[in-house]
Amino acid sequence: MLIIKQVIAVAAFFLLSRVTLAQQKDSVSNMPLTATANRPAQSLNGKWQVILDWYDNGNREGIVTNKMPVGKTDFLEFSFDNSQTLSVPGDWNSQRAELKYYEGTVWYKKDFDYQPNSYKRVFLNFEGVSYRCDVYLNGNILGKHEGSFTPFQFEVTRFLKPGHNLLVVKVNNERREDAIPARKFDWWNYGGITRSVTLTEAPANFIADYFVQLKKGSLRQLEGWVRLNTRQSQFATIEIPEAGFKTKIMTDTTGKAALVANAKLQLWSPQHPKLYKVNIYTQTDTVHDLIGFRSVQVKGTEIMLNNKPVFLRGISFHEETPQRAGRAYAEADSRQLLTWAKELGCNFVRLAHYPQSEQTVKLAERMGLMIWEEIPVWQGIQFKNPQILSKANQMLHEMVGRDKNRCGIIIWSLSNETAPSKARNETLTAMAKDVRLLDPTRLISSAFDHFRYNKNEILIDDPLSESLDVLAANKYMGWYAPWPSEPGNVIWKSNFKKPLIISEFGGEAMYGNHGSKDTASLWTEEYQEQLYKDNVAMFKKIPFLQGVCPWIMADFRSPFRMHAQFQEGWNRKGLLSDKGFKKKSWYIINDFYNRIKGTYGN
Repeated sequence: MLIIKQVIAVAAFFLLSRVTLAQQKDSVSNMPLTATANRPAQSLNGKWQVILDWYDNGNREGIVTNKMPVGKTDFLEFSFDNSQTLSVPGDWNSQRAELKYYEGTVWYKKDFDYQPNSYKRVFLNFEGVSYRCDVYLNGNILGKHEGSFTPFQFEVTRFLKPGHNLLVVKVNNERREDAIPARKFDWWNYGGITRSVTLTEAPANFIADYFVQLKKGSLRQLEGWVRLNTRQSQFATIEIPEAGFKTKIMTDTTGKAALVANAKLQLWSPQHPKLYKVNIYTQTDTVHDLIGFRSVQVKGTEIMLNNKPVFLRGISFHEETPQRAGRAYAEADSRQLLTWAKELGCNFVRLAHYPQSEQTVKLAERMGLMIWEEIPVWQGIQFKNPQILSKANQMLHEMVGRDKNRCGIIIWSLSNETAPSKARNETLTAMAKDVRLLDPTRLISSAFDHFRYNKNEILIDDPLSESLDVLAANKYMGWYAPWPSEPGNVIWKSNFKKPLIISEFGGEAMYGNHGSKDTASLWTEEYQEQLYKDNVAMFKKIPFLQGVCPWIMADFRSPFRMHAQFQEGWNRKGLLSDKGFKKKSWYIINDFYNRIKGTYGN
């Protein structure tokens, strides 16, 4: 009897795995393939031919099919043949001198060969395109995307041809008032296909997505789900071999199965960044991931990691390589930035002001760094525009969708330095509710810079704080704001019994420029050094302070900064110069972090 059952099971597996795409009546045709890890994939990175469309006047029908002239009288006013090329991944601003400040349209073209498999579905994945794009395959429009820093994909199974295929992407990075970020922001507006592009294969019935983490507040109970692209109820198995964990869960008619189970796990922490190989499989599909498990929550004014208080010794950085003055995209770029953070004494990084690459997030997790990740809702946002909430939530969904299984991320941030208003408060409160539905396991924050003053007192009264787990204050004492008294006498108060991170502080200095420590306009290392000493003195008097995050790791490019002598298109607030050299302020923070390590044991 047992042998008969085994034969039936094997036969069923074989039949299910050989069903062609045309026969998949029960599959959810528009289900995205979020679970792309360790699947067969073809990289489309490398040199792409490009057409610079300075006036956004391209002949769409001709360009997307790479139309050629026919006969003696036919001609076209574009050509990819013998055109310039740009590297993908990469920004166009740092690759060609004439595009340094370019904001507009560039058409990208990639020719590739592919042999479709009638038993496979194929997805075209973009990890990041800045800022908006239209994507065409073999002359067919696949769709559009808006937002520079989150991944998106299209199923291309029915558009692929045996042999040669033509992929054309129209990319535009113009700043607009109704965009996120809006027209004004304090970093470089890099344009282009800035992250990797791949073709990924999956079986006809595939594992679309999954979420496997510890239940909030628990050190042993797993809670999550697996989603398949089929409406047929079937088993999905979740296995953590090293922990001796294995369980089966049954999907419902929507293709989703809930996970609730206990497991004995070594918890992830900055001291011991333990990751487990997690296998998820069904009769037709298997995915693997490296996942860590930890608990993060708030208790009064404390942040608790694995039920123990933790002080966040942080640093912010942009996704930029100082020495190359361009968008960071290689693993070596990520490793350099994160190695600097570790050398500084950090256990925490703030990925400012947008979701940075997946490789940065994964590498930070492996290196034992806790992570703050945010979407680029940065000042000047049109909160009264009903499209803004939709766009912001889309970015939130794409950010959380990509990184929800990365245990290093402990904070999702909604925005940075947005002025309180009815529309702003309503929009960000709605976003906070939405992200908690997406992911109930992490903390929610939003950096603000509006406070109430009374002599030497600074009061946190931003109404958005009601919707946050962790308060985050950007406060440039001694730079944009004068000291109300001696730094050690500044008193911080809050209308909310919640932990506080000083999420930005600092000031600008030109590396190698030495002199007075009491005159801001001289841009000296000594002034920046004293400013950091004064901030450290203030931190010691904030009883609900649970983390600090200097702004910023290294000087970064920004047309926003126009001082001809000291800035020249660079924000000079870095602890490191634009070449990675240490300023005097680096050592103040390094010493501060080394002294407080023992206090919290982390």
